[in-house]
Formats: sequence, structure tokens, C-alpha cells
Amino acid sequence: MNKQSIRLFDFWQETIDALTREGLLLCTVDSGGKPNVMTIGWLTGGAIWSKPVLIVLVRPSRFTHSRLEQVNEFTVNVLPAAFAEAIQHCGTISGRDGDKFAHTGLTPVAARKVRVPVIEQGVVHYECRVVHTNEVIPANLAADIKASAYADGDFHRVYFGEVLAAYAAPDARKKLRRPLL
Repeated sequence: MNKQSIRLFDFWQETIDALTREGLLLCTVDSGGKPNVMTIGWLTGGAIWSKPVLIVLVRPSRFTHSRLEQVNEFTVNVLPAAFAEAIQHCGTISGRDGDKFAHTGLTPVAARKVRVPVIEQGVVHYECRVVHTNEVIPANLAADIKASAYADGDFHRVYFGEVLAAYAAPDARKKLRRPLL
């Protein structure tokens, strides 16, 4: 994997663009090291507690939630638009029902700092260690968001991940570039 270390926000615009178009892939492992991948459409980042942090939200009903509870690490992977179908698959099929890596052809490879793999086909990777969690509190949530995002009452757990490593392929910007409309 010929990828170079980057600062957390070197590829932030490209990360957010991919998030809002296709989604990003969140990888986890269980306590035995078996990897799982899930599409995420919500992510934020910044500096908290003098640490670079990415924040992801995962519903307790998701298979990924149990993995995050077992191993408090995750990776966030940014893939080119050419992988949109694989990204969509990872967001519609549960890891309980089969191996999403085998079905999509995505390849988990060893990360640099955490036990959770990154996805070889990704061009930007963020490796994170969970440093805090909290719950979305229904009583504190705006009514319109509660109605649109939580009609079934499956409120997210919020995971704050300290970014331990961030790296990108040398041609990541080219691979992530989208034509202007």
C-alpha cells in the first residue's frame, strides 16, 4: 500500500464530497479480529481535548454497533465514485447476513496503528481509537430531526475517535475529483 501520511484535514473537502455523494466506509472488527464494513453518511471532525477527532454515529440496531462495543477502534475509508455500487451494498446489507467484503470485492488490509483494517481500494484513510461515546438524547433533539431521522426510535450512539493515523494515495485528489456541473 503506497500511501503517504497526511494531516487530518488535508483531504477534508474530498472526504466530505464523497460522504455527501456516495458515502464513506466505516470498518470495524469483532473481538476475534473478523472485519466488517458499513456505509456511513454522517461524519464530522475537529479538535477536541487537544486531539484530532472524527465523530461517527452508529445505531444500536446495526451489526457494526456490536463490533464497536467489542473493539473500540474504527477506520474511515474514502473510495472513488467508481465504487459507488459497493458502497451502496455495504449500506443496505447487514454484516449479520454475510461477508460484505466477499460480495463486493473490497479488500481489507492491515492498518498502520489500529487492529481494524482499511480498505485497499480506498484512497484516503483515517484510523481512529474511540475516546468517548454518548447517546443522541431524544428530549434534546429538534422535533423535525427527530421526526425525519428517528421515526422508529432507533437513536444513534455517537463515537468520538481520536485519529491516530491519516494517509492518502499520491493520486487521491485526481481519483476523487468530480466534474463540476
